[in-house]
Amino acid sequence: MTNTVSFGYEEVAPEEKTRRVGDVFASVASRYDLMNDAMSGGMHRLWKDRFVRRVKPQPGEQILDMAGGTGDIAFRMAAKGASITVADINPAMLEVGMGRAQQRGIDGLVWTEANAEVLQFPDRFFDAYTIAFGIRNVTDIPKALREAHRVLRRGGRFFCLEFSTTQWPGFAEVYDAYSHKLVPKLGKLLADDEDSYRYLIESIRRFPDMPTFERMIGDAGFVRTKVEPLLGGLVAIHSGWKI
Repeated sequence: MTNTVSFGYEEVAPEEKTRRVGDVFASVASRYDLMNDAMSGGMHRLWKDRFVRRVKPQPGEQILDMAGGTGDIAFRMAAKGASITVADINPAMLEVGMGRAQQRGIDGLVWTEANAEVLQFPDRFFDAYTIAFGIRNVTDIPKALREAHRVLRRGGRFFCLEFSTTQWPGFAEVYDAYSHKLVPKLGKLLADDEDSYRYLIESIRRFPDMPTFERMIGDAGFVRTKVEPLLGGLVAIHSGWKI
């Protein structure tokens, strides 16, 4: 790592980013769906459905859902019969997820506080590793990818859903204007938190493009890497296998 990392459009010390990202998600945890609706126009629900279809969770599999505190991905995968460990660095997000699971009568999920860069799980423990809209908030992304590789069994699969950069002419400019100008204002109006929403939009702009992130996944040891762009790359499903 360099001496600084990006926090939105700012450059800050790594430990400062970790702390400030924690503050952001502690602030938005109770309004997580509202946040995603504002950032995606409500389409995040369809993207998550598609993401889980690509993961193809199977009964009896052990799957780690990293940065999955509020349970959106875990609930979908658990419905397929897989055993899900939901991990998140932020206890406020986990609290929301556990409350939602209780309300929905979903039992059997394992909830644990964990840092994606230093996982407490043993080598070759999981059949699949998923992370949705979380990797861009990790302080040391290459380190987190190496940890994902470490905890997967041979034949294990990695899946990541993340915002990226749309390549559709015209649409990129429209979404850029919407996200930079309207989303922070929606954050102020709906959640009284303009700064957190502004960071989340800026973090998308600072995230590597699809080919660069695919190379990063390969550098972590994964093979057969693949990118599936959605809306021209506004969002992308990245995947890779451990052999």
